[in-house]
Amino acid sequence: MTATVTSPAAVSAISEVARRSTPRRRRRRGGLWIGALLPVAVIGLWQLLSAARVIDNQLFPAPSDVAVNFWALTVNGILLENFLVSLARATGGLVIGATLGLIAGVLVGFSTIAEKVVDPTLQMLRTVPLLAVTPLFILWFGFGELSKVILITTGAFFPMYVNTFLGVRGVDRKLFEVGQVMQYSTWDQVRLLIVPGALPNILLGLRLSVGMAWLCLVVAELTGAQSGIGYLIQDARSLLNTATVMVGVVVFAAVGKISDSLVRILERRLLGWRDNYDGA
Repeated sequence: MTATVTSPAAVSAISEVARRSTPRRRRRRGGLWIGALLPVAVIGLWQLLSAARVIDNQLFPAPSDVAVNFWALTVNGILLENFLVSLARATGGLVIGATLGLIAGVLVGFSTIAEKVVDPTLQMLRTVPLLAVTPLFILWFGFGELSKVILITTGAFFPMYVNTFLGVRGVDRKLFEVGQVMQYSTWDQVRLLIVPGALPNILLGLRLSVGMAWLCLVVAELTGAQSGIGYLIQDARSLLNTATVMVGVVVFAAVGKISDSLVRILERRLLGWRDNYDGA
């Protein structure tokens, strides 16, 4: 008869893993409700102040009025139509900008010659405010879709580029030494060593690029568009329809939060092997 002997060290290690993983899962489930407390409290206070006529409903329409306006725009299809246009612009610019930023960050981070030639120019361009070059984009490319997509692409490019570059330079040198011993080609080093090692920074760059894409979308649509959520806001502002303006703001905020949450879910799935400190 064979008996299985478990050492005290093994029991302690198993208990520690269980102790760490269980609260983490609970925090993730409860974090959604806790994060909703502050917005709900603000909306409730806003509604009470509006009902008591403490604030001007013309400037700050009550949340109930915003909800009614949101429903009306949804039923007649205007909100969905303009949202799909904005979503296509933001997605196209994000995909192009983030892809180019990823490629440039890997190439410049991998090669010191590319860093000396390319990085100073990119860092100089990164410091130029996008609002300053928006009139130039309109002048060069007109008021059509091209100028808007280029503006969004530019905004999404730099966060991905900078974080990818820092991630590549943060890869442990020993991994490159192992790659040389294993006689990896340049492509194998990039695919098997650099990109996995820089993945935390790459995903951080993706989160920042998503935020910049939506920010640049607002700028692009407010400076000359015939459709989109930004156009809806601009048109409502000219008619002093503050409730519709608030609807557009809420849509941008909600979509931005959902986009950021999707990237965070991707982070947890791809970086689940890390045992980072999650806070007390």
